[in-house]
Amino acid sequence: MGFGRFSYTPILPGMMTDLGLTPANAGLIAAANFIGYLLGAIAAGYGWAAGRERAIALSALAATAALLLAMGLTSSLLLFSLIRFLAGVASAFTMIFTSAIVLSRGMAAGNPHVQSVHFGGVGMGIALSSLMVFLLPAGGFGLFASWQAAWFGGAVIACLGTVIVAVLLPEGPAAGKSGEAEKPLVWTRPLVVVTLTYGLFGFGYIITATFLVAMARQGASDHTVEFLAWFITGLSAAVSVHIWRRAVPRLGIVGVYLAGLLVEAIGLVLTVSLPSPYAPLIGGLLLGLTFIMVTAYGLQIGRALAPASPRKALAFMTAAFGVGQIAGPLVAGWLAQGSGSFTASTLLAAGVLLFCAALTGLEIRRIVAAAGA
Repeated sequence: MGFGRFSYTPILPGMMTDLGLTPANAGLIAAANFIGYLLGAIAAGYGWAAGRERAIALSALAATAALLLAMGLTSSLLLFSLIRFLAGVASAFTMIFTSAIVLSRGMAAGNPHVQSVHFGGVGMGIALSSLMVFLLPAGGFGLFASWQAAWFGGAVIACLGTVIVAVLLPEGPAAGKSGEAEKPLVWTRPLVVVTLTYGLFGFGYIITATFLVAMARQGASDHTVEFLAWFITGLSAAVSVHIWRRAVPRLGIVGVYLAGLLVEAIGLVLTVSLPSPYAPLIGGLLLGLTFIMVTAYGLQIGRALAPASPRKALAFMTAAFGVGQIAGPLVAGWLAQGSGSFTASTLLAAGVLLFCAALTGLEIRRIVAAAGA
């Protein structure tokens, strides 16, 4: 998933240089991916997948590898958007159905490390994709440019990863629940608030997550800063859930969710206020330390708020997240196209995250009481 969802970020600057893509073009391609993610999340919320979670998850991972390969075989804006749309559907299915299996079994086993390892894998994929792009020769390989070779390399790694997952992934959710139909989702006030802030968080984080490397290229004298910014993002994301878990006994899961929103908002401001090369490095560090953790704990809170229909809650929250992700790149690309920089869009994203933090803070007692977290 780290390659399927986020390798677009380190590959994007090379595509913009070689193909003449504008920030608006880049935002459109990213938005297509998130439209697919949204529709995939909505589709996953229905009962058709009960008992088939493992097969669907593995199929989605195999599709991710094939779609990574396809990105290197075209230079068409329309085809880029279509491929990334399909990759978004695959990402949503992977997230929802692997999480349904892995997290339920982790909870049944009483093992708190399962969640950290599960979501940490995305961060490792981000770091590895950054390292791969950095190590590729600038001129590419013969007939293929470096950005094409990066997509091909990601496809190979994703294919190998899919084989490993096929060996390790259990048959279905714990306690034989995969074949049981869930009850209708009940929308309580705490669940509405968490879903809203989760969706707005999708808007806030994705702007930097999409354009961080392009922002680093604007102020850097070589590609090292680009590589380090996204590499640091991935490594910090890989350990973020584990690090923040230590704060749960003191702050609670909802308190950690709130703290993550605040820290990420600060990171976004620093991304456009610190001098180069520190801005993208610090911004990447704080982005990595928060976005997967907020994603993970947000979903955990949603499951706790809807114990009779956790899969539906997870799917609807992922859908809200997807709406935010669609709007983020479009707005950022449009603003950058007009201003020549990503400063305005990044500050807008920071403001949205601060609003999410404020809303969560106002409702935290109700959320904690309802979720027991």
